[in-house]
Amino acid sequence: MNKDQVKGRIEEAKGKVKEVTGKIVGNKELEQEGKAQHIGGTVQAEYGDLKEDIKKAI
Repeated sequence: MNKDQVKGRIEEAKGKVKEVTGKIVGNKELEQEGKAQHIGGTVQAEYGDLKEDIKKAI
């Protein structure tokens, strides 16, 4: 597992927590911020996955 995968997974989790918290307290801004952070984390994790796949293929 490389650093992009780890950081991405962490950002995904933090984003999901913000999103759920925003829903619970009725704060749409926090909910949207959480969704964006979750998506950003997913992208970073997928980038890390791709790097690992390329590394294994070489």
